[in-house]
Amino acid sequence: MPVYIWKGRTPGGSMERGEIAANNPEEVHRILRERKVVPTSVRPKPKEFTLPFLKGRVSSKDISVFTRQFSVMINAGLPLIKCLEIQVEQVRAEKFKDTLKGVITAVEGGSTLADGLRKFKDTFGELYINMVEAGEKGGALATILSRLAEYLEKADEIKRKIKGAMIYPAMISIVALGAVAIMLLFVIPTFAQMYTGLGAQLPLLTRIVIAISDFLRKSIIYIIAVIIGLAIALRYYYRTEAGHLRIDAIMLKVPIFGTLIIKQAIARFSRTLSTLLSSGVNILDSLEITAGTTGNKLVEGAVLRSRTSIAQGESIADPLAKEKGIFPPMVIQMITIGEQTGGLDEMLEKVADFYDDEVDQAVQNLMNALEPIVIIFLAVIIGGMVMAMYLPIFKMATTFM
Repeated sequence: MPVYIWKGRTPGGSMERGEIAANNPEEVHRILRERKVVPTSVRPKPKEFTLPFLKGRVSSKDISVFTRQFSVMINAGLPLIKCLEIQVEQVRAEKFKDTLKGVITAVEGGSTLADGLRKFKDTFGELYINMVEAGEKGGALATILSRLAEYLEKADEIKRKIKGAMIYPAMISIVALGAVAIMLLFVIPTFAQMYTGLGAQLPLLTRIVIAISDFLRKSIIYIIAVIIGLAIALRYYYRTEAGHLRIDAIMLKVPIFGTLIIKQAIARFSRTLSTLLSSGVNILDSLEITAGTTGNKLVEGAVLRSRTSIAQGESIADPLAKEKGIFPPMVIQMITIGEQTGGLDEMLEKVADFYDDEVDQAVQNLMNALEPIVIIFLAVIIGGMVMAMYLPIFKMATTFM
């Protein structure tokens, strides 16, 4: 929707200016007349040329901090527009500033806050927008924003823990691969040249390592091209519905990682559904939104199939119990108790807390398992290559003795 810059005289006689999103200038004049402002100038806002990568991106942390501060200001009784204007001054990411300015323009033009946020669905997401809409309709926007802030903070904390735990094994793996590449590309060829003039039969291990080194040096460009090509092809395949489903199904079967993924998906499902239900969003809409937040297509499909069964009159627990290998019996039992007692949102919150702890433990176990694996890899591969290069020397020493 185009944005127009306007100037006008207020009933008090002062001149004001601002921006309004509207379909045409006539709509801007109508909105201003409703505000009892006499427009003196209405013109389209000129488009600004900026490089997208210079504006940065809107991170989950940015949205989490914004939501917490926004809820505090709304709870303190500040007007909605004023709260948003204060946030525009505080946020650092230029893209987020532009997003909030767009929300202000929409709200000033007569839209609800939820409708204003919906214009930037890629930034805020369906979960966020639906909760805000429920808060506006129920007159409890401050409460909903507070719940939303807690949800985002917990989700961000889990994500941060997982990334933090994976940094050390990832760095060790990179160093290990770098060390192997350097030895194969630069160190081994030096030894190979030294052994060329000997004329003697080299040990089998030495010949294998030299052959691998020669192949790598001659084909390094092609190997890199094949890896890049496979990565691009895999990325495009993952974007297709069938590819996304197939890869996500494979990931669930990977030892250690599969368990971590399913636990994380259950934690997200439980916390998201709990947050939506406690905010007054109906169960069918809640399940549809929740399905997209699980992070795995297989789990998403299970939730959507359950939603179809629930729409036909079944309970929540029964269709979820039919999804074998996804929802453990404990989760089904907790949901059943929640339905029977009328405290489903509280039960789901407890399930989410339990599986968040399980994810923490799984990440720690994964890190503990990766460390010795990487160390053994370094010892076997690099130690093996060093041994291969010195075997001819040992052989010659034995011969001359």
